[in-house]
Amino acid sequence: MQINDFVFIVLESLVLFVCVLVGVAFLTLLERKVLGYIQIRKGPNKVGYCGVVQPFSDAIKLFTKEQTFPMTSNYLPYYMSPVFSLFTSLLVWLIMPFYFGLFTFNLGLLFFLCCTSMGVYTVMIAGWASNSLYALLGGLRAVAQTISYEVSLALILMSFIFLAGGYSLELFTSYQYFGWFMFISFPLMLIWFASCLAETNRTPFDFAEGESELVSGFNIEYSSGGFALIFMAEYASILFMSMLFVILFLGGDVYSFMFILKLVFISFLFIWIRGTLPRFRYDKLMYLAWKSFLPISLNYLVFFAGLKICILSFLI
Repeated sequence: MQINDFVFIVLESLVLFVCVLVGVAFLTLLERKVLGYIQIRKGPNKVGYCGVVQPFSDAIKLFTKEQTFPMTSNYLPYYMSPVFSLFTSLLVWLIMPFYFGLFTFNLGLLFFLCCTSMGVYTVMIAGWASNSLYALLGGLRAVAQTISYEVSLALILMSFIFLAGGYSLELFTSYQYFGWFMFISFPLMLIWFASCLAETNRTPFDFAEGESELVSGFNIEYSSGGFALIFMAEYASILFMSMLFVILFLGGDVYSFMFILKLVFISFLFIWIRGTLPRFRYDKLMYLAWKSFLPISLNYLVFFAGLKICILSFLI
């Protein structure tokens, strides 16, 4: 690789990361506005026109506050885990199926599974290094929950990998040119969406941050910049899961305006569910993962594998 190609890739990656972070800022504004109207009140509306500048003022406030840390905490892991959490959340965006420059990932879905698995460690280390009982409990809950739902996520992905015949996300956009995968696998779409909620620790599966029993969960000891990084990592994951949902089930070219509308609608669903549903019970959460989602995902995996074999044998 020549040096100018390397510089070009680095610059494109930086532009992508900056765009994702700006999207995260406005996703927080959308969430506060939508939750405000769900609860029959106004969202933030003082800073700038209709509160448009509110996310940036919040960011300035968070990053200029004093950084505190518990005296008994394990300082280095405590300090580094939010940074690593945001890093993995941004790194996974590199698999977006652009048709020019950047990186061409023929194994993009495997890279996605690796990055989401790494996210478990950041939550676990953040909860452990804080040396607080609430944080430790929140971290343990998050790890158990994420590992449980990653199994069904991987099985659903394998089903579509059998259909598309590859791991690249570009295949999914080309395969859905005439019809969306949503129509042939509607139950899988609902399972994927519920698993995305659990994977990103969102209501009704927000046990890692259960305010009613764990105060704030694994991030209770974090303030200012550390809390802001964890917050940004969570919302970057929500945006990415929305993007992946659209590519897998709703088709569409990444460059089309309809793709952006679909992505915003799925992100809106995350917020709508937060404003509507109460928190699940923890044992019911595990029951749902292992006794409901896992058997359905396995059945669909066998069905799609058989369907692909039938199609190939018919073509031969």
